[in-house]
Amino acid sequence: MAQPAIENWNQKSSTVRATLNPVQKPLVILGIIVSLILFAAIVTVSTLTQGVLFIIGIAFGLSLLYARFGFTSAFRRLLSVGNVQGLQSHMLMLAVASTLFAIILSTGFSFTGQGPAGYVFPVGWSVVAGSFMFGIGMQMGSGCASGTLYTVGGGKSSMLLTLLGFIGGSVLGAYQIGFWRDLPSLPAISLATSTGLGYFGGWVLQMLIFIGIYVITVKIARKKNPPKMKPLATTSGLKKLWRGAWPLLLAAVILGVLNAITLSVRGKPWGITSAFALWGSKFIQLFGVDVSNWQYWQGNTEALDSTVLADSTSVMNFGIILGAFIAAAFQGDFKPGKIKPGVGMASIIGGAFMGYGARLAFGCNIGAYFGGIASFSLHGWLWMIMALAGTFLALFIRPLFGLKNPDPKNSIC
Repeated sequence: MAQPAIENWNQKSSTVRATLNPVQKPLVILGIIVSLILFAAIVTVSTLTQGVLFIIGIAFGLSLLYARFGFTSAFRRLLSVGNVQGLQSHMLMLAVASTLFAIILSTGFSFTGQGPAGYVFPVGWSVVAGSFMFGIGMQMGSGCASGTLYTVGGGKSSMLLTLLGFIGGSVLGAYQIGFWRDLPSLPAISLATSTGLGYFGGWVLQMLIFIGIYVITVKIARKKNPPKMKPLATTSGLKKLWRGAWPLLLAAVILGVLNAITLSVRGKPWGITSAFALWGSKFIQLFGVDVSNWQYWQGNTEALDSTVLADSTSVMNFGIILGAFIAAAFQGDFKPGKIKPGVGMASIIGGAFMGYGARLAFGCNIGAYFGGIASFSLHGWLWMIMALAGTFLALFIRPLFGLKNPDPKNSIC
């Protein structure tokens, strides 16, 4: 991407006008054609609902890449230099999603007639260990679950290694899930239904938490005066929609709305990493490994025998990759590069940590953190705390692999 003119940057904005790279028209056309073919294939072998979820996945990919919306970078900037812009965008995203989820879950609203259910899971040692591992892994792999997918689509070569590690770790986690599920655990706790507050009361409680976190972040920013996020190059007018960068807070609202739409279409929130376990399990089945008797697959062996196009999480993942690919091509930024040995090693290890951790913690930064908190699940908040702890530890590990942490002496990070 063209380097933005920092001197003309409004410090309150996450974007700045600058000269953009030319549109990579052949790649844009390729991405659109592949998307149309895949949509037709999905609808043919599965259902129209699956096709709609694929389109929603494309919308997620576009939003994530145009705003470079980060979970990994937000946690890293917060703990390394005190930059709170990313976490503040998370709070807005979660507030929007929680509001819409409360309406959907309390009324049973659905576009398909399938009763919606949130991600509310037990609070136990598996969540503690899994989210801590995920926090380490996403800093090592330089991307979370959503970040891995959209940066793969955006052309970042090292993220292919992160994705492979992610799949491998997911399979290992699925294989060993029985051990972790047997550890002591509290039941699934909803801040809405388990507390007797109801969805309105649970919504009020979460809004107060979001506001409290926002106030804390403002105090952190005033105390540390941290460097600002590097602004993204954009243009003016309607071209911003497909050529320039989207403001971070706008993307936060869009992501919250898209997750609510996902809940109303497929009956559960957005998720990513269960597909990695499926892809890896189906792959090792080709070599005679019987995964159907693993505890993880008990009651869901049909997925192992069906096409991945019938798996809603998989088709949404394909959509995210293609949406990001199209967005990167419109911006002229799809330029895969060489992978440094240290970065490559860190990517594989980080991906494996995330894959394994996500299986233990009932999800990743999307399924557990985003989807869990939006569903009023206590395990989502625990995930956030432990992932931050894992991130803090990873700040000391990253330099060993040649990965840089934000420098408080710089004006941007």
